[in-house]
Amino acid sequence: MREFSYATLPDRFFAADITKLLLEIREFKGKQQLWAELRPQVLDSLMNVARVESIGASNRIEGIATTERRLQGLVLRTTEPHGRDEQEIAGYRDVLALIHEQHDYIGITPNVILQLHRDLMRHTSFSFGGHWKDSDNAIVGIDEAGKRYVRFRPTSALATPDAMERLCATYREAISLDRYDALLLAMQFVFDFLCIHPFNDGNGRMSRLLTVLLMERAGYSVGRYVSIERLIEDNKQLYYESLAASSTGWDENTNDETPFVRFMLGIVLAAYRDLSDRMGTISSDSGKRSKAQRVADVFDRRLGRITKEDIRKECPDISDTTIERALKQLIDEGRIAKVGAGRASAYVHVQ
Repeated sequence: MREFSYATLPDRFFAADITKLLLEIREFKGKQQLWAELRPQVLDSLMNVARVESIGASNRIEGIATTERRLQGLVLRTTEPHGRDEQEIAGYRDVLALIHEQHDYIGITPNVILQLHRDLMRHTSFSFGGHWKDSDNAIVGIDEAGKRYVRFRPTSALATPDAMERLCATYREAISLDRYDALLLAMQFVFDFLCIHPFNDGNGRMSRLLTVLLMERAGYSVGRYVSIERLIEDNKQLYYESLAASSTGWDENTNDETPFVRFMLGIVLAAYRDLSDRMGTISSDSGKRSKAQRVADVFDRRLGRITKEDIRKECPDISDTTIERALKQLIDEGRIAKVGAGRASAYVHVQ
């Protein structure tokens, strides 16, 4: 049976590379507080972009998707969800909003996690929302021959309630001791949650919501402004490989969690670096360069096809009308060319 003990973490958690990741993240955490004081309106613009990205990416990882236009409408609550995929997207939207707004008041207990899962499934017709799994599940892999095999067997349905009680109690105790960085404990908690796999459905999405919740509670709120879920989606293969490497021997307490912890800390650091780049560009350019020049700069910083959505993400404080005007000017000057048409249209730098 799996034992949970975060009061004393093994030495492997303090390898030089993990310590370096934590130190860099803490440095960015301090800068984020300064950005919030100096450029709150820019952070608000980034938050709107990140929310759409997070909701879309976390669901796409699980094969749940809709069009970009309807996703925007669902996030803004101007579109009613149609079909199972959009119902599940709406549930993720609701829980993520609750976490961003009320994270300090959301305790880490089994009952709270059940309530969050209930809300995740609230728009669907499923009856298992807010209940632990009622049958054993398995993590299935596919070998080189294309055959499915059981890669990992999570905690049984019978043992799940007790496992979740012990997991939450262990986490709360470790936080109260204040011996280790709360971000390190958060990633350990999320990993163990994934190994328990406590629900019939929605475990992956719940794990990412819990990641954001625990980060917010610890003061690491970068996920508000740069989507942690999108970065995981962009590195999905590495995510699953790190999870597989970390879970071998989990039930016998012989596993090594550090591949998953290291991967997730890398994701958090990437998010902070992304935020720093965006804040640095906006802060340094806003008073010196015109908005049209800042749109042009996007093509100097990036290679390949660039869409309007890419520019919006790089320059969240610039309106669509200004972006379109700047793009037309760049085309007229022969600096960029338009490729594709309609929703598939994009722009490339003319060499």
